[in-house]
Amino acid sequence: MTGLAAFFACAILLVLGYFVYGKVAERVYGVDFKMLMPCERMADGVDYVAMPTWRIFMVQLLNIAGLGPVFGAFAGCLFGPVALVWIVLGCLLAGAVHDFMAAAASAEHNGENLPELVGRYLGKSAHCVMRGLCILLMLLVGVVFTSGPAGMLHAMMSDLSVTWWCVIILLYYFLATILPIDVIIGKIYPFFGALFIFMAVGLAVMLPLSSEVEVLPNLDVLTNVHPAGLSIWPMIFVTIACGAISGFHATQSPMMVRCLQQSRNLRPVFYGAMVMEGLVALIWCAVGLSMRDFVTDYALVADSAGKLAPQLIADGGAGVPFHKLLVVSPATAVNQACTTLLGPIGAVIAVLGVVVLPITSGDTAMRCCRLMVADIFKMSQTSVARRLLIAVPIFVCVIVIANVDFSVIWRYFGWANQTLACFTLWSIAVLLRIRGRLHWVVTIPAVFMTTMCTTYLLYAPDCAIGLPIGVATGIGLLVALLCMIGLLYVRARRMMPKN
Repeated sequence: MTGLAAFFACAILLVLGYFVYGKVAERVYGVDFKMLMPCERMADGVDYVAMPTWRIFMVQLLNIAGLGPVFGAFAGCLFGPVALVWIVLGCLLAGAVHDFMAAAASAEHNGENLPELVGRYLGKSAHCVMRGLCILLMLLVGVVFTSGPAGMLHAMMSDLSVTWWCVIILLYYFLATILPIDVIIGKIYPFFGALFIFMAVGLAVMLPLSSEVEVLPNLDVLTNVHPAGLSIWPMIFVTIACGAISGFHATQSPMMVRCLQQSRNLRPVFYGAMVMEGLVALIWCAVGLSMRDFVTDYALVADSAGKLAPQLIADGGAGVPFHKLLVVSPATAVNQACTTLLGPIGAVIAVLGVVVLPITSGDTAMRCCRLMVADIFKMSQTSVARRLLIAVPIFVCVIVIANVDFSVIWRYFGWANQTLACFTLWSIAVLLRIRGRLHWVVTIPAVFMTTMCTTYLLYAPDCAIGLPIGVATGIGLLVALLCMIGLLYVRARRMMPKN
């Protein structure tokens, strides 16, 4: 099979998976198409606001996407073509099921946020852990998706300092956090979503037409080819999260659940948005795999600490293979890929992708954080004063964290994100088990993700424990087995209270 044929086969599988396995997931869950949605039961003009389905889809896509399906897929391609397999299978069998069923459960419970859903099905201890983990994750997303875009904007427009760009981005985040959801987010997201899709489609079209790169060369290589010698298991499953499965998604879905007018659109919006993100990740992964041997104008220079950093070659030297640049600077690699494949307009599109995408996840992360804190204090958010009472301290925390070296915490960010997915999957498995439904659709991904996350925490080079891979995997399997045994002890009942 040629590289181009393999790429299209993966894309077709994702599309078919939406219509086939997506329908299976919908029937397994048992969505009530006559159910009144939260925007009808609890309309408040702020967070519970009915919006058109197409608009909700575009907002949801950008909520969950950010830079994940771009940088994550690019970095994941360093593991070789097996990254394509993980994107397709992970998206259809785990990620899309995770997003759709979490949204369906939230819809049944008045648009509940993820920590409240987890507490409902996994108990008080899990509830407390998830509240802390989710709020910390939202704050970190807010910090990183402020400083990152600010630095890139400063590089393009140096008249303003990084600090001033941070101030501007945070002011936008603040407005998006406290204003009704249809005032800013509901209006500008569809435009940015269209640009996001256009960027991906443009790359997919131009990649096979380019005379400079070969589509998916060396496709038969399915072994570890990572330049840093990292093992495929479990590293790739944390490296590629968005596009396959990401716990962050379940924190964002309730915002759109509260705006959806018909329960029959849960699958098109939430399973569908995840499949769309999978397609985007597939495209970026294919671009990275195809450009692994592309010669750049950058070289890697070791500093005094032995770390590699990109340095522009001024004498017209040959440079280094593209995949080495990916290890160091994914933003630079993304920019170069767009420019190479799309020409002069590619640079503009790269800016939109690398700058706008994190901003459109940062603002909803801050809004989601406000809603989660409001749940803790059981505080209505209909009045501006109460929204400010929560939002102001949140943004003070973001500013404080932004001035602290949190590299040690950030080291575990990817693991924490996937751990959120584990909690979500086990919660849904319990829900299905209680209702006497086919819980294995969710339990199998939950077992896999639990094994992987535990193994990663115990084995990954950037973690402090560093156990041998065999020992770490054995402990991971034991933890997953204990979780599954606990699930099987849950007694099925015919009906489960929905509120």
